[in-house]
Formats: sequence, structure tokens, C-alpha cells
Amino acid sequence: MTRALSACNRLFVVVLLAALAVTGCRRMANETVAYKDEIPPPAEPLVKQLPSVGRYGGRFVQAETNNPRTFNALMANETSSTDITDRLFGFLVDFNLATQQYEPGIAKSWEVGADGVTWTFHLRKGAAFSDGHPITAEDVLFSFEVAYDEGLHPAVQEMLQVGGKNFTLSAPDPYTVVVNTGQPHAGFLDALCPGSLPIMPKHVLQESYKNGTFAAAYNVSSPPEKIVTSGAWRLGQHVTNEKTVLVRNPYHYAFDQNKQRLPYLDELVILVVPDQDAADLKFRAGGIDAVDDVKPENYRWYEENQKKGNFTLYDVGASQATHILWFNLNRVQPPIAGAKPAHGKRLGEPFVDPVKYEWFSNRDFRRAISMAIDRDALIKGALYGYGEKNWSQSTSTNTEWYSPDLIKHDYNPAEAKRLLAGMGFKDTNGDGMLEDARGNSVSFMLKTNSSNALRVSMANFIRDDLAKVGVRMILTPIDFNTIIANLRNDFQYDAILLGFQSAVPPTPFGGQNVWRSSGESHQWFIRQQKPATPDEARIDRALDEMLTSQDRQVQKARWKDIQNTINDQAWFIWLPIQTIKLPVSDRFGNVRPSVMAHRTLWNIDRLYVKPPQS
Repeated sequence: MTRALSACNRLFVVVLLAALAVTGCRRMANETVAYKDEIPPPAEPLVKQLPSVGRYGGRFVQAETNNPRTFNALMANETSSTDITDRLFGFLVDFNLATQQYEPGIAKSWEVGADGVTWTFHLRKGAAFSDGHPITAEDVLFSFEVAYDEGLHPAVQEMLQVGGKNFTLSAPDPYTVVVNTGQPHAGFLDALCPGSLPIMPKHVLQESYKNGTFAAAYNVSSPPEKIVTSGAWRLGQHVTNEKTVLVRNPYHYAFDQNKQRLPYLDELVILVVPDQDAADLKFRAGGIDAVDDVKPENYRWYEENQKKGNFTLYDVGASQATHILWFNLNRVQPPIAGAKPAHGKRLGEPFVDPVKYEWFSNRDFRRAISMAIDRDALIKGALYGYGEKNWSQSTSTNTEWYSPDLIKHDYNPAEAKRLLAGMGFKDTNGDGMLEDARGNSVSFMLKTNSSNALRVSMANFIRDDLAKVGVRMILTPIDFNTIIANLRNDFQYDAILLGFQSAVPPTPFGGQNVWRSSGESHQWFIRQQKPATPDEARIDRALDEMLTSQDRQVQKARWKDIQNTINDQAWFIWLPIQTIKLPVSDRFGNVRPSVMAHRTLWNIDRLYVKPPQS
């Protein structure tokens, strides 16, 4: 299989080089134009000391393989949406991926009281939404109110709680917000950074929240002028399956050291392309300015063509985004207020075929699947040698939280066969594939997103590995947004191969919605109304202890307990991660790619088109 892939890759490079010969050089259109900032600065601007002062104009173009599902930052929970909403909306606190330090955002400053639970945030006077309306404490309180709504259950909800209890908030004046967390909360600032609690405009969205239509607000069919934002950008245009264009928020509160309002660029354009190969082709032809998700087999071409192509290939290290496989253990729960009951299902019934649920819910089955996967072959084949084994969301480049000695169920096909035999599985008809004690063929369908060639390649390797221990896996690559609907809404799947982006900051506190049993992203059984297993209840307790402890060593010990419990149960089957190399056009200043998300767009408000060299 490796040789065949290499031959295809050589053919593809020939096609791409032909495209380059036609274009000749990287795109030079849409450079700088005269932009005049005619809006007075806020009373308390955020002044950023940048490596270099830029100039106005131009656009930065990047590609995504999936359409956004929403522009509603509180309801977004997939990277195709959050890559955009994190640019559209502002946050109380920022996090600098270069310095790895917290920085002011909409809050100009904050302090915590001697009790360790009373936090006071001082908002930036003069900060405004994209329609010019002031951002005040009312908007912050409104954003918390929506985040705590049980019917909506935004993904950030668990991050804004301790022991399942919401914080209490007050606003002594329009520019002060006081938050009492009840107990010390080690991850509180993380919950206020980009990717977590966005500040939403109460004056625009309060009506939809009151009438029960908030989840549909700011949908992808909304007119751009109706989407009022609090960040550096606002929506300029969205064409499904084609592109999303962001334009500067003229009221943005951030400036450079020369008192120029940010962002410098006129536009940030996110093109929708079918897959990673299409993104690669567009970059080589000069149609986009960066590729965030390069296939590892293409690294060599990028390394060899940097000078000719006027770009730099940045090696940022082992990915903090992961690849994982899990099985569907969702069961019918009592409907919460406003939710529809599961059609045709009784309380407690699994959504998946009951025969398969019996297998999937057995720890030995999940362990056997993990032990059947030859990860060394995956690294050599699907990752072309640019990868490493991984057993946690805290990967090896997360220097503070990484643990090299976790429980792991690595390649051991003999033990996998023993575990499956212990479940009563046998090859009763001599075809090399197993049947269970009732004669059912031991098979399952694995879904992954068709737009991600690497995941499809990994799944093909896994399918072949599982066949060697007698398990038939049917690979079904489908549209990403369909998978998200299966995962979040209808639960129509056996198993899924996807992954998680890195949290920002890269601490385990940001994973409350994943690790906690009630979490929106507790993938194998989401939004549990009470822990489904004793081990999940134990994880919830460990999370509470990790959050409320002020001792870093205690926090790390509880995080290790959580990782080991998940790995012991094999709820997540961890797959190798990629060494990340990112090509970015040399036409831009202040480029600083990061291994953390978003790897190339995290500081897009500071990028600018360099002046042409004489």
C-alpha cells in the first residue's frame, strides 16, 4: 500500500507543477489599498506591541475542507465553525500563543480576591461591537446567562462551573463585572479565552434568546449585516461550498504601538475546498496564502520549493491536535425541557443496534480493537514517518501537562485475539472472520470525514489490521457536517474516527466538555444527566479536585488519574499524531505559526502585506 501511495503522490506532484508553470508565481493581486480609519479610538484602547508595525490593505486567503455550520459563537462546536467565530468575537481575556501568557482582551484588567473565588473584571471603556454599540457589563452577563442555559447547553458550560454549580455574577457598574466561582477554579481564566466564552451582543440577541430561537440565530443564511460581532472582524460574505469573507470591524478596540487600529488586512477569506489535496493544489498555484493541514507525504516538496515559491515551511513540532476512534455508547435519556423525545426508543435503550452495543460496552472489546492496530505501521505508512504514538490530549509538545507513562493498549494482536475469544467470539464458518456466541458477524461501520485524506488513509490501515484478528470494519467516509449531526443529534453511527483540536491555553481545564460526563463533547456518550458508569463518576470527582486545588502537583496528579481511567477503559482509542509543518506565504509580516490552534490564524489581526521590495 505504501508503494502505491507513493506512485500516486508522484503523479499528483507532476500535475501540480504543471499548474505552477501556468501561474508562474504566487498571487500578487489585492495588495494594499488606502484605508482611512475615521472612527475615534476608544477611551481605553488595547495597545499591542508588535514585532513590526504594518500597513493597511490586502487580504489573507486560507482554505477549509468543510463549511461552517453556524456563526453563533456560543453554539459552534466544530472547527469549521470555530475557526471563523473565534475571529468574529472578542473575549474577556486573550492568550498569546507566542509568549504563552494571558493578556487583556475586552477586560483591560482583573484581580482575584483574597478568598480565591471573587474575581473582578474591569471592562475597556469605549470598546464597541461592529455596529458601534458599546460593549458593557450587560453583554458579559448576557453571555454567561446563555452559556448556563440547560436547553441550549453550549459546549463552554462545564468550564463555567465547579462541582456542577454555576458561578454567581454581578455588575456594580457598566464597566465592572464581579464573578464568584463558589470554590477556587484553577481553569477560570482559560474559560474566558478565545475558543471558550465569547462576548455576545445583548441588544441584538436578547429577543431571540427570550423567544427560544437563540440556537438558530446567526445561522449561515443570516445576512452579514445582521451579524453583529465583538472581535476584530465582522462577516462580509458567506457563500456555502465556496467561501466565507471576513472584513475588519471598524470599531475594534485594539491598536498597534503607532496607534493604528487593528486589523491591518482588509479581508480574511476562507475558501471551501473538497479535501486536503485541493488545498495543497491551490497553495502551490498561488491561490491561497497558507495551508494549516498539510498531508505529510507533501512535506518534502514544500521543503524543496520554499525559495522558488516565496513561502516558508514552519516546523512547529508534534501536533497538539489528536486522532481518536470511539464507539457509540449513547443511550436514551429523559428529555430535558424543550427537547424532543427519541422517536421509537424507550428510556435506557441504546441508539446503536443492541447486539453491537453489547460488544461496544465491553471494555475487553475496546481494548482488543486498540491492540489490533499497528501504530508503527500507521506512522510509517499513513504519516510517511512524520509522526509519533500518542495516548492523550496532552501530547508531547505540551511540556507542562504531558505524561509519558500512561496506561496504553498498544499493538498486541495475540492479546487482542485472546480478549475477543474470551467474549465468546469464534470463526464458526472458516472464513477468517469472527462471529459472536449468537452467530452474528462481528462487524461495525466506521465513519470519518471524507475531506480529510489522512484520516481516510489511517482508517484503511486500521481496517486491514482489524481483519487480521477477525473483525470486519466497514469504512464509510462522509461529509464532516453529517458526522457532526450523527454525533450530536441523531446518534446514527457505530464508531467514528475524528479528533480534537488543542485547547487554548493547552491545559486540561479547557477540556471540561470532553472529560466530564455531562459534556457536549463526551463523545462516546454525550450530555449524560448522571454519570453512566462508576469510572465516569470518578472522573467527574477528579475534575472537581483538579479545578479547585491550588497545588499544581495535585492538579497534575488528578489529570494523570483521569487520563489513565479513560485509557484503562479504552473509551478513546488513541492513534498516532503528525509532526506539523505549515507553509505560509512570505508576502506577510508578523507571521508566527503555532502548534496550538488556530495554528496560522491566531494572530491574523496583526498580519500585514509587506511593501514590495525595490
